Amino acid sequence: MANRIDAQVAIVGAGIVGVAVAYYLSTRHGVRDVAIIDPLDPMSLTSSKSGENYRNWWPHPAMRALTDHSTDLMEAIAAETGDRIAMTRRGYALVTRRRQPDDLIAELHRGYGAEGGERIRIHETASKSYRPAESGDWRAAPDGVDVLCDPELIRAAFPSYAPDIATVLHIRRAGSISGQQLGQFMLDAVRERGGRVLRARLVGVEAGAPFRLRLEASGARSELGAAQIVNAAGPHLARVGAMLGESLPVSCVYQQKIAFEDRLGAIPRTMPFSIDLDGQTLAWSEEERDVLASDPTTARLVAPMRGGIHCRPDGPQQGKWIKLGWAYNDTPSDPDGAEPIDPHFPDILLRAASRLNPGLSAYVGQLPRGAVHYGGYYTMTRENWPLVGPLGARGAFVAGALSGYGTMAAAAVGDLTARWMVGAALPPFAANFAPSRYADAKLMAALAAETSRGVL
Repeated sequence: MANRIDAQVAIVGAGIVGVAVAYYLSTRHGVRDVAIIDPLDPMSLTSSKSGENYRNWWPHPAMRALTDHSTDLMEAIAAETGDRIAMTRRGYALVTRRRQPDDLIAELHRGYGAEGGERIRIHETASKSYRPAESGDWRAAPDGVDVLCDPELIRAAFPSYAPDIATVLHIRRAGSISGQQLGQFMLDAVRERGGRVLRARLVGVEAGAPFRLRLEASGARSELGAAQIVNAAGPHLARVGAMLGESLPVSCVYQQKIAFEDRLGAIPRTMPFSIDLDGQTLAWSEEERDVLASDPTTARLVAPMRGGIHCRPDGPQQGKWIKLGWAYNDTPSDPDGAEPIDPHFPDILLRAASRLNPGLSAYVGQLPRGAVHYGGYYTMTRENWPLVGPLGARGAFVAGALSGYGTMAAAAVGDLTARWMVGAALPPFAANFAPSRYADAKLMAALAAETSRGVL
């Protein structure tokens, strides 16, 4: 009885990453007996808070290779399903007021590696060779990066931007998808092949052959035996790791976003996902500044703040909704504790976002009815690379720590995890993301020296 196997694979966590692992095990490797374990509905925790964006821009070529691979897989799903996942490709626009950001261009070259010479195009004057992706069709958009350094070209391409913008790095293999539709498509395929979702909370694991998982649902306890186990528990990655005898080097940082109907048309529907890279000091009245500075919990809001404010149109081209975010929080918190949502965040974010898109200033202090303010945890390693691969216990694997890029990288992480589990061939970049990388002193020293981790 103790050695009974109830499932070939138990995946702890029904977020987009856990679902993707199950999908590639089922569809690519014929593993039908998969049980996904979660006390919540699939993709209802962190995955439901996604910005639903994707990009292949990263400061390191390993992360660029991972997201290029993930984009390949998502494009295949879009083609297979008649674009059920609502894939667009208007790009990412990284924006600065600096006229010669040589460091940013050097970062592009590091990220794209040997391909940088072909992928990076500099436009120092008005250029007919540059075209913004107005249609959003992922099949028609170019690859690579267009670096716009000409004010006239920038104004024509991005009319909503403030006039002081001097350089735009337009990442072309980037855009948006419906993360919920991607996950539902994958989950449907898993169920069609015999996989199942168990609504239960994992309360303990006994390692062995098989693993014995102790579960709790509606106050009742049960056990499940599994030959292999995957820790895909999202913000609960460390807790599940501890049950497996692993100390995973992750922290959880809560980040917030807002979404609302842009009734004033401040953001053009063809604008790409736009990120203001420049730090700034928020514009407060003298009275507001004094009040904020006097409170230790808000004093940082009057000091210079990091860049990274982002905004994009949301939904169909004929729609009106927009999404905005700013991952300025850097204080870890407990995902099992009270949700640390800040009621002042929408006002703070809109003040900052108005510097790039001045039309948004009309919404400061008066968001439209129906606006949504929400947040989720960035579960991250110090270097902001995911953990994908085998753990110490034989038959145990991890797929997690995708801080803020879970939707865009889930397909690749699911594919790599499934390959690790069945012993299939792995792409050259896969070893970079396995937990064993921490034994590579040279790699870890190089990552520690990086000035950018790609956090947005």
